[in-house]
Amino acid sequence: MRKELEVLLTPWKIGNCEIKNRFVLTSMGGTDLFGWMEKNHFDKAGADFIMEVARNNCGLVLPGCQPVYNPMFGQWLYKNKKMYRDLAKWMPEFHKTGAKLFIQLTAGFGRSFTVSSMMETLYTNPVLRVLSKPVMDLDKITASASASPNRWSDKIPSRALTVEEIHEYIDAFAKSAKLCQEAGVDGVEIHAVHEGYLLDQFTLLYVNKRDDEYGGSLENRYRFAAEIVKAIKKECGDDFPVSLRYSVVSKTKGFREGALPGEDYKEVGRDMEESEKAAKFLQDAGYDMLNCDNGTYDAWYWAHPPIYMPENCNLEDVEHIRKFVDIPVVCAGRLSPEAAAESIREGKIDGAGFARNFLADQEWITKLINDKEEDIRPCILCHNGCFNMCHYKGVPNDQSLSDSLGLARCAVNAETMQKDKHYIRKTSSPQKVGIIGGGIAGMEAARVLKLRGHNPIIFERDDKLGGTFIAASAESYKEKLRMLLAWYRREMDRLGIDIHLGSEIRSLDEMKYDAVIVATGAKPRVFNNVPGFDKTIEACEFLNGKEVGDTVAVIGGGLTGCEIAYELALSGKHPIIVEMKDDLISQTGVCLANSSYLREWFALKKTPVYLETKLKEVRDGEIVCESKQGEITIKCDSVISSVGYVPDPLTKGETKAYYIGDCKKVGNLRTVIWDAYETAMKI
Repeated sequence: MRKELEVLLTPWKIGNCEIKNRFVLTSMGGTDLFGWMEKNHFDKAGADFIMEVARNNCGLVLPGCQPVYNPMFGQWLYKNKKMYRDLAKWMPEFHKTGAKLFIQLTAGFGRSFTVSSMMETLYTNPVLRVLSKPVMDLDKITASASASPNRWSDKIPSRALTVEEIHEYIDAFAKSAKLCQEAGVDGVEIHAVHEGYLLDQFTLLYVNKRDDEYGGSLENRYRFAAEIVKAIKKECGDDFPVSLRYSVVSKTKGFREGALPGEDYKEVGRDMEESEKAAKFLQDAGYDMLNCDNGTYDAWYWAHPPIYMPENCNLEDVEHIRKFVDIPVVCAGRLSPEAAAESIREGKIDGAGFARNFLADQEWITKLINDKEEDIRPCILCHNGCFNMCHYKGVPNDQSLSDSLGLARCAVNAETMQKDKHYIRKTSSPQKVGIIGGGIAGMEAARVLKLRGHNPIIFERDDKLGGTFIAASAESYKEKLRMLLAWYRREMDRLGIDIHLGSEIRSLDEMKYDAVIVATGAKPRVFNNVPGFDKTIEACEFLNGKEVGDTVAVIGGGLTGCEIAYELALSGKHPIIVEMKDDLISQTGVCLANSSYLREWFALKKTPVYLETKLKEVRDGEIVCESKQGEITIKCDSVISSVGYVPDPLTKGETKAYYIGDCKKVGNLRTVIWDAYETAMKI
């Protein structure tokens, strides 16, 4: 391990509980020990993930949050005694790793509960609302501190929790914590005065309008969280550690409106002045640690930083709040090991929180310790697999049911939380497999085939591996994507995969192998019916280095087009976005944390955005478009076309082949990698 990072291996204490090193796995929905959005039970998939992280040198492990009142089927967490007995049988094996386990307990989501179209139907139809109540009581699970709008939907507003319900939750926290303690768990974490979840909604003035003992003054607004830790300490004893997930500053301008890094704004939630007092108040109530970041669901990009957010975006605020408490403080949120080590060495924080890194590579700490950093498969901050709750104008959470029930999977690692169906199974009959295309799909297929015992051979027409991912990773802020590309190229070398660069295969008849995989990707969509469309610069051409003028019209406001516009602005140019739909990034699979950042950034920077606008003609120095207001002319120096892609399969020849990735169906990096993995397992 690099000397500058060795401080991350030093021990520390939370109360009387000693943690062997400073690495903390912070909770992610889906990595739960008692199930996620299903009837509570001891969850083997979650346990396997947690155990793998612990075996790979993580000091403190926090599984995904467990609602003390399960949103599905309305079960109180303390009622199922069997799962605690199952947990107790598992804990000795976990403790052999030397790690400590804190189970995160949550009061729930309140107005932040991710409402889907199906839920809207259940709630707005009186008959279905009654019939669905035993399975999903939306009135209860969306209840908040006060009547308030849901983050995702206008059709399911939140009502105020009653005092009786609050007391019922507090009792459930104490009973659940006691059962965790009896099962051998080292501590619990309370979720959360953080990220605008239910407990946080009580603390925030823009949500909490109560006039009883749970509203008004700081002491009243933080009373719910304080009474929880007091009840747990009464039940479990003062020596049982209780951490609190805590957002230092809300970074919020209003309902559904966040504040971007560096933005001058008026805070409607918790500002730093209040946070200094609140942190001390919560410590005095009995909390033994603060596990910190920033933000709310209204400013979600702080708690779930996309690639556009600065690295270590929460560190300065967490270091500041550490001055106001005597208990240890953990920082999380796009944290780098280098920055964490420096801060710990200087006594500014105590623990380093990481989450998505473990989804991409459960062994990353071990590799860091063993000076094998190049072998770490990087998280690229995309949220495609782990947390792709998607929202755009006119829809609530637009997410597949499979994704809603299967959080904490990973776009770049098909095995994470899916080892029941994605695992390397050695072949009993090795085959030579020809792979046409050396992009991500081709390389992933080759990697899996080689690990299984097959002999893959890649044919790539260009002089280097990567395909369109070279362009996709080209923007200045996409270092993590370039790291992933480097990882794949390194894997090809490490595994000794036979690669033929500069080899274009024109017909499947050329491929005399036991099996053939076609991974030729996609080609840009072309609007031949638009006069002058040939004057446009295709997105990949720009990303690969083609020069553009100062004012650039970007045709297409999907994710790719918006990221190109963002890059243009960062480089000092003046982008204009033209989009046919009624919102930017109006597509599934893109997490709201990612999309809301870009939408709000363009609004803050006053980037011209033309929605519901169709390109009609491209001329020298201008484009002509059709909008609801009629025909408009937009002056520009260059035009970039980002209007999507269509599959580009190699179809000549009679040889039976497997088609994978974008040449079969255009998707995103997750669909490419998972499809390549699954196809390689079929051969």
